[in-house]
Amino acid sequence: MEKILFLAHVEPGGSLGKAALEALAAAGLPGGELTVGLVGPGAAAAANRIAGSRAVRFLVVEGEAFAQSRYASDAAAAEALARAAGASLIVAAHTSRWARALPGVAARLHGRIDTHVTHIAEVNGVPLVTRWFYRQRMEGVLTRSERPWFVLLEAGCGPAWSGAPGSAEVESLAVPAASRTTVVGRRAPQAGEQTIRPDAGLLFVAGAGWTKKQADGTAHPRQAEQLILDFLRASRASLGGSKSLVDQGGEGQAVLTCMSHLNQIGQTGSTPRHPKGLATCCHGEEPHVVGWRFITERRAVNLDPNCGWARGKADILYVADAFQVMEHVNRLLCAGT
Repeated sequence: MEKILFLAHVEPGGSLGKAALEALAAAGLPGGELTVGLVGPGAAAAANRIAGSRAVRFLVVEGEAFAQSRYASDAAAAEALARAAGASLIVAAHTSRWARALPGVAARLHGRIDTHVTHIAEVNGVPLVTRWFYRQRMEGVLTRSERPWFVLLEAGCGPAWSGAPGSAEVESLAVPAASRTTVVGRRAPQAGEQTIRPDAGLLFVAGAGWTKKQADGTAHPRQAEQLILDFLRASRASLGGSKSLVDQGGEGQAVLTCMSHLNQIGQTGSTPRHPKGLATCCHGEEPHVVGWRFITERRAVNLDPNCGWARGKADILYVADAFQVMEHVNRLLCAGT
């Protein structure tokens, strides 16, 4: 029987994020003995919220020193929890915080780690993980004999755990939080200008066509940017971009100032997992569309009826001017219809 440890950082207010709840659901293998390990202030309250899970033990490392993302404190907490649980399989969400700390913890415990995992299953008592290789073009299923085995699960790949809260019997661990790193503050964009929203229900992708010459023979990048930002603010969608669009800044061409390489979707960019996606002014070529592999419903707006989206890559293609379409959509959103 595998001794499974589910690791999670506690969100402000003593809650767990969606990605962590998805990892918790995946960690509850039928043939395993599940232990929950929580890190951060409010960990005991978070344990009560998931008391209805299959966990037989709840281990916590509390304290304000573990609220911030720092390698030294995160690695110390994870190592202490893994040792206390005697875990052979450690499952956590693939957040930037755990992805930075857990490889070092695996090395300390003489274990192995697999990142970007999309599914965990059990066959005849043996855990198997699924992940993608070669820029999301090949899917592989693998297992390991080495223990402890750390598994980082990608967000959006499975349902989140949901259950009734209760009263969990919590075991607190005393872990020194020595670190040479001091967090002096946080800088973030204004909420109205935030364009990357991993939990959004819609992914809006802009292509290079937004900055090209339009029907009047003139490019309108500022109008394009305003249309896109108005739509994002009204719909709370997440913004993506094709490689050709985000590369234009280095070529001296007209660009959208709200777009950077962080927004890039595709073979050399990110592969988001939003329920719906809307592509505008991009041609749906394979290197870009590969980033849409996990989008459930895909629609596109393009003036070219023979673009790549029309060749089986989009569920619905609107042959129309994206400027006119988005102007009309924004009017409808402002009117509340």
